[in-house]
Amino acid sequence: MYYAEIRVMYKKGVLDPQGQAVKGALHHLGFSKVYDVSIGRLIFLKLEAESKEEAQKTVREMCESLLANPVIEDFTFTIMEEEK
Repeated sequence: MYYAEIRVMYKKGVLDPQGQAVKGALHHLGFSKVYDVSIGRLIFLKLEAESKEEAQKTVREMCESLLANPVIEDFTFTIMEEEK
């Protein structure tokens, strides 16, 4: 068994309306030194695979097919083997 931690964020240059709203709210609350805010997704999943390489391949395919929109989002992931 393997665990995957996947981070999905907007690509550079893509408008992040939720991040802009949070930045504005923080400024309104007096946190005026906040320069930028990006809101993304953090996804945890557990999967069965024969090897770490197979788990990486499977997670990449999941991200490219469903978990991230490759037109406007980038993703990174980490694979960890379940301790026995």
